[in-house]
Amino acid sequence: MDKYYITTPIYYPSGRYHIGTAYTTVVADTVKKYKTLRGYDTYLLTGADEHGQKIETVAKKNNMTPQEHVDHMADVAKELWAKMKIENDDFIRTTEERHIKPVQQIFEKFLENGDIYKGTYEGMYCVPCETYFTKTQLVDGKCPDCGRDVVLMKEEAYFFNMKKYADRLIKLYEESDFITPEFRKTEMINNFIKPGLEDLCVTRTNFDWGIKVNSDPNHVIYVWLDALTNYITALGYLSEDDSKFKKYWPADLQIVGKDIARFHLIYWPIFLMALDLPLPKKILVHNWITMKDGKMSKSKGNVVYPELLIDRYGLDATRYFLLREMPVAQDGIFSPESFVERFNFDLCNDLGNLLNRTVSMVNKYFEGVVPKYVGQVNDVDKELEEYTLKQIKLVEEHLEKFEFANCLQELWSIISRTNKYIDETMPWSLEKEGETLKLQSCMNHLIEALRKIGIMLLPFMEETAKNILKQIGLENGENSWESIYDVDKIPENTAVIKKGEPLFMRLNVEEEIEYIKEGMK
Repeated sequence: MDKYYITTPIYYPSGRYHIGTAYTTVVADTVKKYKTLRGYDTYLLTGADEHGQKIETVAKKNNMTPQEHVDHMADVAKELWAKMKIENDDFIRTTEERHIKPVQQIFEKFLENGDIYKGTYEGMYCVPCETYFTKTQLVDGKCPDCGRDVVLMKEEAYFFNMKKYADRLIKLYEESDFITPEFRKTEMINNFIKPGLEDLCVTRTNFDWGIKVNSDPNHVIYVWLDALTNYITALGYLSEDDSKFKKYWPADLQIVGKDIARFHLIYWPIFLMALDLPLPKKILVHNWITMKDGKMSKSKGNVVYPELLIDRYGLDATRYFLLREMPVAQDGIFSPESFVERFNFDLCNDLGNLLNRTVSMVNKYFEGVVPKYVGQVNDVDKELEEYTLKQIKLVEEHLEKFEFANCLQELWSIISRTNKYIDETMPWSLEKEGETLKLQSCMNHLIEALRKIGIMLLPFMEETAKNILKQIGLENGENSWESIYDVDKIPENTAVIKKGEPLFMRLNVEEEIEYIKEGMK
């Protein structure tokens, strides 16, 4: 069985996670569920980046020690991922011994190999991002990542010699396609590599909350060397039991937001080169979820937390909206109006009605037993089969490229086409006219289409998918991904549910838009 190792970034626990963080994790979870369905031995890692000056500041503000603060936030994160049914196999925390010890060893190894040297750093520093910038990297004198003010700082520090690996990095970019979307590669070359790769400051001395350098305890290992290595320390790299590392590394897919692309596309490969380790096979950089008035911000009162949507509309509706509305390669816009519209039209009208109408007709015309496949009897049977097969290939193609919005769009085309098939075949007329064979074919094709739709929905909306398969009597049937290419997978005497619960109940538009707006304040 082939392995498939997926990682999310480890999130900074300075406050509650909003739908942007949830989106990244849902993307990773969707890939895991899909790859598992395809027969891979999957392993999903997420976690928390718990060190740094900002954590010290936030903890102090809340009258807590840094450790108390990160312990609390780790519990909050784990509760959220459980609520969202994220199937992560591990949750790494950078305050754990299993991470601290290997990081200290990695630092000493770099020092020993001449990758790290001691010097003095003077530069413009962004406290929230915990990142130094040169003046040329600033945008209008502010942090290029978050737009906040920066301060001039000077301190003794250790530096990683990035220039030493610049040529190897360029060669990697030229000879591989490990970055997706492709334009991110050009962005890194033009904005950071061509102007000259700056050596990276990897320690600090003006705060204590971090991993100490063994050979020089006045220095705390700086966030990116500490944080990025989680992807290998979580697997047991440099530990007594490195069996998971040997099994799962290199990562097959690492998922990051565009704000931390530079660290993962430049620093991370270089650290791995210096450790003489294989590089990740693919790093997926996604854009942000924004609001109509720009980025989510507490001061603007426009932050959306996933719990607000899940508690009222369900997990699957929330997951569907995030994946359908947010294209990976460009910013997606969240609005209460678009959420309610997707819920009512896509989930209630299209998917919910298709299931409800089909189950009702099988009950009405065939006493709840799905008729067997009798070939292409109606004129539109062949067309539905061919169209569905074409769409399945597109769904799979987009999934393999991590184009989730496009993938769901193509899947919903099957749903729309199947709804149209009901109008074309007019089962009520077939029954009236005594066209039993045509009616049998129609019902079989509808159940078969729903079987395929249910299986394809499993990575995206697992509960809904299982509900569909249960209502059409195929919860324990042939539901492998490969089986969606077949047309005759319904066992004889398959019985549908007499009267299934509606998948989604239509929302009152004005009322629900107001509810979401209130929850964002």
